[in-house]
Amino acid sequence: MTTEQLMERFMDKHGESRHKVRIFNAPGRVNLIGEHLDYNGGYVLPAALEFGTTLIIRPRDDNKVSFSSTNIPYELTISLDEDYGYKSDQWTDYPVGVITELNKIGCNLSSGYDLLYHGDIPNGAGLSSSASIEVVTAFAFLKMEGKETDTVEIAKLSQRVENLFVGVNSGIMDQFAVANGKQDHAILLMCDTLEYELVPFRTGAYKIVISNTNKRRGLVDSKYNERRSECDRALEMLQKELPALSYLAQLNPDQFVTLQDSIRDETVRRRAQHVVEENQRVHDSVKALRNGDLEAFGQYMNQSHDSLRYLYEVTGDELDALVEEAQRIPGTLGSRMTGAGFGGCTVSLVHEEAVERFIAEVGQQYEARTGLKPDFYVCGVGQGVHEVKEGE
Repeated sequence: MTTEQLMERFMDKHGESRHKVRIFNAPGRVNLIGEHLDYNGGYVLPAALEFGTTLIIRPRDDNKVSFSSTNIPYELTISLDEDYGYKSDQWTDYPVGVITELNKIGCNLSSGYDLLYHGDIPNGAGLSSSASIEVVTAFAFLKMEGKETDTVEIAKLSQRVENLFVGVNSGIMDQFAVANGKQDHAILLMCDTLEYELVPFRTGAYKIVISNTNKRRGLVDSKYNERRSECDRALEMLQKELPALSYLAQLNPDQFVTLQDSIRDETVRRRAQHVVEENQRVHDSVKALRNGDLEAFGQYMNQSHDSLRYLYEVTGDELDALVEEAQRIPGTLGSRMTGAGFGGCTVSLVHEEAVERFIAEVGQQYEARTGLKPDFYVCGVGQGVHEVKEGE
């Protein structure tokens, strides 16, 4: 849907007004490499995507705030004069949660507003549609109220919405990438300290292809907790040899080889090995991207998937099938699972001339192997949250 069509929808719904309409956009995100490192003191390398959430917003002459979407029929209007700080288990929990968190930092809305959202992030594909809604709402309200828009603080506020209001125990990577992404760049991020660096990611003739397994993800929570606990056990064993160690990812691969025998449980040792080697891969990937070496970066993607498959064991038949079929297509530089695993998506770097064949052949082979139909999304690296100016 174009900006002009969205404006028409907004005007049809809300009519003319003396107040000015403003338009904001926040992207989706994908983690390019660095999986299961955020809780192990490691680095991640997410990037903003070209698709995202567009928000049209305009002040009202009363104290009511209305939320509507082109994607979902459910609508909500709240009054700022009444208690609205409760969940409705609808998509509107995200923007309502933003208002409650803004209130806590002393940013009370000075009037009501009409908000219309349009998302072109595929729902349920693990590409951070919720973080995109949170970040675009917080950014827009702060802009409308003439307040400072510190994107790191916006990411933190949006994470609090997710954790405290919506009740999902997520880390900060999603909101951080959505708020701080930059066109043609990835973000090297340490989730604990929020120390970050923009890394050039010029894909040239290559496209990012997100492939969704469309597998129901029943095991993800229990297995995720199991992996965290295994990493905690590995850390405890290593701390007997190295008391100053706070996180697994503080070890480099050579140190790990020297110390690995202190982890007596072979399964737990494999989990720790993934963490240490994956963190090194993130740093190697950053070097490759700075040198414009996409082929080397693609190899690190492939190695990352193998590690998640054989050492961390969080992939499963569906993700493995997608990656194997992707790697068979000439023009694919690299492919790996992204996200928590046990379903969800893969991310692949594919030459633009090979994309059509990639979608046809990977889709056909995946369905033959699993009985499931995958979805594919082709995109580039987009811009973090921003105001859309006229003509964009």
